[in-house]
This record gives sequence, structure tokens and C-alpha cells, in this order.
Amino acid sequence: MNIGLILFAALVVVGALAIIIISLRRNAAGEEEDPLQARLAEYIQRGDVTSLEEIELSQPFAERVIIPFIRRVGEISARFTPQKAIQETARRLELAGNPWPVDAATFYAIRIILMLILGGAVLALVIVAPSANPSDNFIFVGGAALGGFFLPHLMLSSRITRRQTEIRKAMPDALDLLTICVEAGLGFDAALSKVSEKWENELSLAFARAIREIQLGKPRRDALKDMSDRLGIPEMTSFVAAIIQSEQLGVSMAKVLRIQSDQMRLKRRQRAEEEAHKAPVKMLIPMALLIFPSIMFIILTPAAIQIMINLG
Repeated sequence: MNIGLILFAALVVVGALAIIIISLRRNAAGEEEDPLQARLAEYIQRGDVTSLEEIELSQPFAERVIIPFIRRVGEISARFTPQKAIQETARRLELAGNPWPVDAATFYAIRIILMLILGGAVLALVIVAPSANPSDNFIFVGGAALGGFFLPHLMLSSRITRRQTEIRKAMPDALDLLTICVEAGLGFDAALSKVSEKWENELSLAFARAIREIQLGKPRRDALKDMSDRLGIPEMTSFVAAIIQSEQLGVSMAKVLRIQSDQMRLKRRQRAEEEAHKAPVKMLIPMALLIFPSIMFIILTPAAIQIMINLG
């Protein structure tokens, strides 16, 4: 194939990935309010006289064109996508902590757009410079399309795993602080609020959301169950079940929290030991592919040179 065509296809792929990633990037300033309304309020406060069209044109290109286009495609694709797939995507976004300002239909549309972009770029490259074997062309196009479709899914799975790992690591310390607050005389809701104010991590955000739901009128039992469902961690499920059971049976909350914190710390130690036992197995691949060939090359090269000299 021509080198220029390969470079062009690579630029198209990199550009598509960059556009998708930029469009998914969370804007902290515009996440809670409309960026256009925020910009309009800023102009009104400063007293600048300008039109709404000028304010809209001052928005970044991604917010004016890319994100509305992706959302429109998401609305169209939601009509033809099975409801089960949309619900599963929404649940996975919830498990990841909603890292991007998109809904389930828009995220599914991003996967379709990326599949079409990557598959179309490789298809154009194959049409211009086809391979000698026709089956290879189908493999290239199909592989690019599948890669574009599953790339956002893999990114979301990585975010879910990283978030759950962070929560598991923070749970023993959070439960210790929760136990101390309850033993000091605070109620469970106040202690949970104090823990959410202490740290800035995924667990504290989950606690803060549960506290807001309780303050808005949702029963504590339902708020804790919903928090457990949003996290998807067995440790949190058992913790919520113990809290609900102790509340129903009238058991001391401090004693239950102390037992739960000890169990969480034991499970964290067991996970650390499990990862330590997995380390030798994970080291086999880099040792076999990188370290052993280098050692053999260093050891056998002088002997090979000496043999070649002796054989004349």
C-alpha cells in the first residue's frame, strides 16, 4: 500500500478518536447548568450588549456542533436499539459514576459513529489500495469496525473497574470513621454526612448522594439500597444489608459498624495477598518475551563468535 494513504488513514482514525474523547470530556463548569445560559448570564452581569447568536458562536466547536450531533444520532438510534441494550448501557454508566455528560442512547450512538468512522476509513483505504488476498480486505474492514464499536465499551469497563477498586480500598477507613462518629453520639445520617465531607473520592460522593436523597424525603432503607445498586460491589451490599437489619432489630449501630469495618479490612488484606500470589504468573510473559531472550543473547553471543572463529 501507498505510504501516503496509510498516513492519511492513521490521521483519520486519530482525529476520530480525538473528537470522540473531547466530546466525552466532562466540563466541570457546564456540567450543572447550560453553558449557553451561563455565558449569557456572564455577559448580562458585565453589561456587555451582544446578541444571542454571537454568544452561541463564542461556544467551543465541540459544544456547538459535535455534542448536539451525537445526541441527535443517539435519539435516532434509540428508536432501533433494543431496550435491554439501552438499560444495560445506562446501568454500566451508573456503575462507572457517569464519567461523561451523556445518556445511554448517546453513548450507544457514539459507539455506532466510531464504528462507521473507523470502518469507513479502512474501507476507503482498501478500495484505493486493495490487498492481494481479498479475504484480508474483509478482515481489515471488519476488525476496524468492531474495534471502533467496542472501544468505548472497553473504556467504560476500565472506568468501572477503577472506580470499584478505589471504593474497595476506601471502605475500611470510611467505616472506621463512621464508627467513631456513631460512638461519639452522632446519628447514622449525620455520621454518613461527616464521612462524605472528610474525603474527596468515589465513596464519599456515593455517601453524599445517599444523604441528599434521604434529605429529599426518600426512606433511608431505599436510599442505601439504591446506593448499593449504583456501586455494584458485594462488600457494599453486605454493609447495607447489615445496617438495615440492625435498624429493624434494634441492634447497636456502633457494634455493627465495628464488625463491618473489621470484615472490610480482612477482605482488603485477602485481596492484597491474592494479587501478590498472581504476580509471579503475570511476570512470566514479560520474562519469556523480553528478559530471557536478552540474557540468552548476552550469554551465547561470545560463544557463537568463538565457534565461528574456530570453524574458520
